[in-house]
Amino acid sequence: MVDRFTVSLRRCVEVAFLLALGFGYPVGELHKARFAAVIGPLRASRPIDRLRFTKEGWSWSTSLAVLMMVCGVGAASPAQADSNPIDAGWHEFNGMLTAAGSRQAIGLGGDRRASVADYSGSLMLYGPLRPALGFRAEAVVLNDSITGLVGRAVWTDDMGNQVYSELRGESAATGNRIFGTFLGGSGRYQGATGTYEFSWRFLLEAEDGTVQGQSMGFNGKVQFMPARSGPGGGASRP
Repeated sequence: MVDRFTVSLRRCVEVAFLLALGFGYPVGELHKARFAAVIGPLRASRPIDRLRFTKEGWSWSTSLAVLMMVCGVGAASPAQADSNPIDAGWHEFNGMLTAAGSRQAIGLGGDRRASVADYSGSLMLYGPLRPALGFRAEAVVLNDSITGLVGRAVWTDDMGNQVYSELRGESAATGNRIFGTFLGGSGRYQGATGTYEFSWRFLLEAEDGTVQGQSMGFNGKVQFMPARSGPGGGASRP
């Protein structure tokens, strides 16, 4: 039970910090009350500064927050935590992708159009089993309004480890759902396999080809199978 609670705190440092503040302030207030009881008889001769007590309570709260984050949560920054090996098994996640880029389009007769675009932006993942918190996302896509979308994407975390995937999408006539298939990765993401999907909404489509948008309903699952050492070993590549 305790181990599960500790693992949960390590996966969500924000919650640990808020819990520390929540429990730390009452502890500080209790300390303040005990201190006030000792010096109560002196109040008649010298008023007690209430602000001093309040600051003391928050001091205890802050100290407890630091203690929990260092001892209970593992004394690791997000960058350090993300450098550790990833647990075996499937990692399900939700997320939000925001990206901007440039697009060139041509007409193919009638209402049919084709375009090629490159995007870069940020990807934030959510969920207790997420493989990491955030990535820099880059993608190159070719889109045909009749046959759909094909592309390649690279996610890079703050340690330089990467995840590779291929993209395919529905034609404009049937919707804008995009599906990703993991092709592998480098570092702690070696042997990445799995899928993800999302819908894409354009927020900006300028005449000069500048585009910007965000994902909706981003979700997926991934599993990591490190490459074996020896001939042919090493990081997988798209």
